[in-house]
Amino acid sequence: MKIIKRINHNAAIALDQKGNELVVLGKGIGFPQVPYELNDLSKISKTFYDLDPIYMDMVPSLPQEMLLAAADIIEQAKIELDCELNPNAVITLADHLNFALERQKKGIVFDMPFSYDIEHLYPREYELGLLALDVVEDYTGQKLPQEEIANIAMHIIYSELEKGDMHEAIVQVEILTEVDRIIEEDLGIQLDKDSFSYSRFSTHLRYLVQRLQNNKPMENNMEKIIGGLIYEFPEIYKCTLHINNYFKEKWGWECTKDELLYLMLHINRLMDKQD
Repeated sequence: MKIIKRINHNAAIALDQKGNELVVLGKGIGFPQVPYELNDLSKISKTFYDLDPIYMDMVPSLPQEMLLAAADIIEQAKIELDCELNPNAVITLADHLNFALERQKKGIVFDMPFSYDIEHLYPREYELGLLALDVVEDYTGQKLPQEEIANIAMHIIYSELEKGDMHEAIVQVEILTEVDRIIEEDLGIQLDKDSFSYSRFSTHLRYLVQRLQNNKPMENNMEKIIGGLIYEFPEIYKCTLHINNYFKEKWGWECTKDELLYLMLHINRLMDKQD
């Protein structure tokens, strides 16, 4: 491996055997005069491929232990979620964790809006956020507050999204929270957010929001079925229309009849469980 540019004493930009550019971490790896050939690859502790140049520029400002902690968290997330994440996720997460520790030292703690909803709508990502607190403590000796669990979960959610858009992830959580409120008020129920039926409902809603965001709604293939459901469950239908009106007025989206049908079915399941 050829080291072509020094970032700091413990980080550098390198070329692998195929000529691909990457960032490498390792004790003293950036100390020798560059360029040079690194023959002892055991000196490398972490490698990062496909980083945008702007994120490469952030590496010198981040403590190595924070980069290593973030790398471990992201690797665990890839395993648990069984998906690829945005290649810049390690750097953005390390930057967030470092800033969170600095805030903690000053006694500043930010509560994440929708924290409770994130825990129930994205349980696997929330569990990874919980694990992250231990990983950070192992590397730094400092324990981040519980409020950071949801913040870390949101970074992972953001890294999963196709476009890598943090705003899009926050919008999804805001929408799911508002839909819960509409259902509880319109139908006079208290949703059991720890139940399996709610977990299934929230998963459906997440994918519905993603389809509407990407303008890929379901086709209208079951119009006859929805007529029978409207007759049998008029209150649920009214609630579904309320949700659809919220989508139209706030976000400029509109559900197809198939989308409304599936929403009714999921809400009906929630009603059955509440009863």
